[in-house]
Amino acid sequence: MSSKKEETAVFIKTKDYLVTGESFELRLDTQRQLLYTHPQPNESELTKYYDSAEYISHTDSHSSWLDRVYQIVKKYALRKKVSLICSIQENKGHVLDIGAGTGDFLKAAKDKGWSVTGVEPNETARALSQKKDIELLKNLEAVTEKQFDVVTLWHVLEHLPDLETTVTKIESLVAPGGYLIIAVPNYRSYDAKYYGSFWAAYDTPRHLWHFSRDAMKMLFSEKMKLKNVRPMLFDSFYVSLLSEKYKRSDVFFLIRSFFIGLRSNIEAWRTKEYSSLIYCYQKSK
Repeated sequence: MSSKKEETAVFIKTKDYLVTGESFELRLDTQRQLLYTHPQPNESELTKYYDSAEYISHTDSHSSWLDRVYQIVKKYALRKKVSLICSIQENKGHVLDIGAGTGDFLKAAKDKGWSVTGVEPNETARALSQKKDIELLKNLEAVTEKQFDVVTLWHVLEHLPDLETTVTKIESLVAPGGYLIIAVPNYRSYDAKYYGSFWAAYDTPRHLWHFSRDAMKMLFSEKMKLKNVRPMLFDSFYVSLLSEKYKRSDVFFLIRSFFIGLRSNIEAWRTKEYSSLIYCYQKSK
């Protein structure tokens, strides 16, 4: 995979709706068919963009109605995620979750008999995970196990700086015959096109990269075989809900978000361009 960015015209302009209100551009890398956020904050600057009580993946909050909706959907998604890794690795084994948040996925996997390791840079999230008896490492450099049966990134790859180096590192952590599972938003989905600059899954600048199905086919080396692609059906509803909130918080935004989420899934039944997709790779032996 080449790290060269072949720039074209700006794909879309958007902003950080969650924390700072700062404006950003998304530019198209035509070679890899992905978008990248411009300008990209360096690693030391990124911290401030996560410094919000509303960044819910780093909390277990139930304080607002939106928090409660997120937690309900998260419980359902956790069951599906654990079911997925059990279906591809019947004998279970050792799973590494990169960007483990507050540790809920690893706790659910551990309860099903998996050995678990997780990486999470956010201190608050690590502390919440520790209360669930799931100890998380601060970064990939702290991982001492050489390779894992399954490596997962649930809506994490889009956050990671230095994409080429990171992808090479992630690939090296998968054991021969093992699996890599990556969930990312899809900027070619109907809800992305409908909401445009208000699409919540752009989430600039926390999301540094924005992937298409084509990009995910080219991202890893030939050792990683893309076995299948699965939709995350609930994401279109939740992302539409946030997008409506950013665009216009009137009395009808709940109804509109539901119908846009529904239409996105209906359109994707034909196009396969769901709001978020799970990519399952297997490493050759």
